[in-house]
Amino acid sequence: MAITFTISSTSSPSVTVNDTAHGAIVGDFVTFDSANTGNSSLNTLLDNEHEILTVTTNSYTINLSENAPITLSASGTANAEYQINIGINTVVPGSGWGAGTWGADGWGSASSAVAGGGTLRLWSQDNFGEDLIFNERDGFVFYWDKSSGLSTRAKTLLELSDSAPIKSRKVMVSERDRHVICFGASAQGSTAQDRLLIRFSSQENPFLWTADTTNTAGDLRIGSGSEIVTAVKTRREMIVITDTSVHSMQFIGPPFTFGITQLASGTTVRSFNSAVAVGDAVFWMGYDRFYIYDGRVNIIPCSVRDHVFNDFNETQSEKVYAGANTAFGEVFWFYPSLTNAVANGGTGENDKYVVYNYDQKIWYVGSLSRTSWVDRGVYQYPMATASNLVYNHEKGNDDDGTAFTSFIESSPIDIQDGDQFVFLRRMIPDVSFDNSDSGLADANKTTVFSLKAQRSPGEGFVKTSTNNVTTTTELNHLRLRGRSFGLRVESTTQGVNWRLGTPRVDIRADGDR
Repeated sequence: MAITFTISSTSSPSVTVNDTAHGAIVGDFVTFDSANTGNSSLNTLLDNEHEILTVTTNSYTINLSENAPITLSASGTANAEYQINIGINTVVPGSGWGAGTWGADGWGSASSAVAGGGTLRLWSQDNFGEDLIFNERDGFVFYWDKSSGLSTRAKTLLELSDSAPIKSRKVMVSERDRHVICFGASAQGSTAQDRLLIRFSSQENPFLWTADTTNTAGDLRIGSGSEIVTAVKTRREMIVITDTSVHSMQFIGPPFTFGITQLASGTTVRSFNSAVAVGDAVFWMGYDRFYIYDGRVNIIPCSVRDHVFNDFNETQSEKVYAGANTAFGEVFWFYPSLTNAVANGGTGENDKYVVYNYDQKIWYVGSLSRTSWVDRGVYQYPMATASNLVYNHEKGNDDDGTAFTSFIESSPIDIQDGDQFVFLRRMIPDVSFDNSDSGLADANKTTVFSLKAQRSPGEGFVKTSTNNVTTTTELNHLRLRGRSFGLRVESTTQGVNWRLGTPRVDIRADGDR
């Protein structure tokens, strides 16, 4: 595509590019070549990739890597290739009568339905051998050939195959049988997307999608729900989750290639990235509960369910991201809280997490901003992203060289049914400091044990006994009275790695006074 441009100042790197109805937005990238200005140095600066900084309907501005090497103003022409639009980074909710389903939101409340074009730009990707195949949700499928080198861009499958799906929700490679699979794909010869259609390429050929008796290409269509929300690959099968049902897709060989079986109905799934596989199990977040598939679909009993969903930003639920931390038997869900909604003065981004420890069958919650997660494997540590940064997790004992507060806190504990007062006299702490920084002295390996007592459930903890615990602490003396109590263990010391065992507390039935 040919464009024209003007440079009005030699003291600025700014260039105004003229292209009628270009369709680009701020943050998009464009690549120029064959620039013709009459100045070879300026041509070299222009023939590069540039970020679009400001936009009008028929023009936009870019910055050169340095000020223009000219004495006066300049103009010229070039060929322009626009990279794929960056999309939006926040969900734009729909409004007005009929924007959402009947009864989906409370009477008089704003609709949580998404406006046309208001969905997040989300991607899926997988490896086909050493090559990479990836898919813009509800958009094109791209293929990057490693043998072409790092300087060569990926191409759409449509450029490489005239029979590939034009649109797809998610792409995946079936590793055992080497098929490329598109979920929620457009049918062959159609530009319309069918969000319940699954199409797969011929075995070992990501460019052959036309089914006949000489190949294994084909398609399947799910008969329940209105759309495939996501799909997850386990070691034995692929789990396909629609808005109302769960299905197992397995390779069965010719002539059908793949078979699909419904596992459950009446289920929900929160978002595109809210499901994660751990071995042969799949965990995911629904609208108001959590699910597991481990041979059958079950609801996971959740002790923090109200804590999560009573402070959940429904409008930005597409940002939910699930990840596994297999070293500790954990599944994370990072989610946007209602407290952090833009309407409440927040950012609207993920700021909270909930964790299910599938080894110990317990739940815990916290605050942390993360937008994606990948478990250890290729890299030694789990990695996550937030605010244009990539973080290593589970590495070291500190926050990038700075101490931070680490703690665990119990819910209220009582004797029998809580109808008796108890007296707490002594406690034997059980904590180890293995794997603390090697240069840390034993005297500095410290945690703080806090026991808190309350008289009634609605009163809150009104009395606290706090004791420092080190490697040599054998017994802590207490004097607390109440119907129930809670334990908090924390450390704020740099370099400390601690693990809680089984503390023992001397408890006796007692009176009010």
